Amino acid sequence: MLHKIDISKVLFLDIETVPISPSYDDLNERFKLLWDKKVSNLIKNEDDTPQSFYPRAGIYSEFGKIICISVAYFNNNKLRVKSFYGDDESILLLEFKELLDKYFSDDSHFLCGHNAKEFDFPYIARRMLINKIKIPKILNTAGMKPWEVRHLDTMQLWKFGDYKHYTSLDLLTAIFDIPTPKDDISGADVWKVYWKDNDLERIKIYCEKDTITVVRLFQAFRMEDWIQEENIVFI
Repeated sequence: MLHKIDISKVLFLDIETVPISPSYDDLNERFKLLWDKKVSNLIKNEDDTPQSFYPRAGIYSEFGKIICISVAYFNNNKLRVKSFYGDDESILLLEFKELLDKYFSDDSHFLCGHNAKEFDFPYIARRMLINKIKIPKILNTAGMKPWEVRHLDTMQLWKFGDYKHYTSLDLLTAIFDIPTPKDDISGADVWKVYWKDNDLERIKIYCEKDTITVVRLFQAFRMEDWIQEENIVFI
């Protein structure tokens, strides 16, 4: 099936997210109560508190925001990589929407990410709603039949129907001897690098590495040679 897909019709992507506020104490009282309720089932011992769990808030679209979307696509045998990033989530979402509407709007195109069906794609759609942005056709899956959804997920592809199985992107890169994207920071570091270090550029680079890695993994699943650095163009 994967070999039948025109890889030039696939937009590969990854997102980076952070808690909506620098710290638990910066939340208003309503959101503090809602966060307390959200993490009540996660607290396992007396050392855990809603405050200590707050750095994880970025994984929840209701308590987090997107600070970077990196995309990659093939054109003229080159992989072109572009990032939409910044402190203003609405601006980067609008720029990303413009890309989708202009180049990836018909039924021949696909979106692809790692664990993207459960995380990236719904997170983007929810944050667009929150920011009052019309969801692009390729992301708006409400009412669609499963076979109509144009989404690919390298983690789902690796599962082969085993829904209990989770495999990280980093582990799969090791299995297929693909360079790791985690040679600087990991996803767990993003909240600190953003809110403490104020280094958005470093996060963008990390997000682009993850996106390129998804491309290479997809190529490995197709039993193809994966893209080399000299054929990657950053735009």
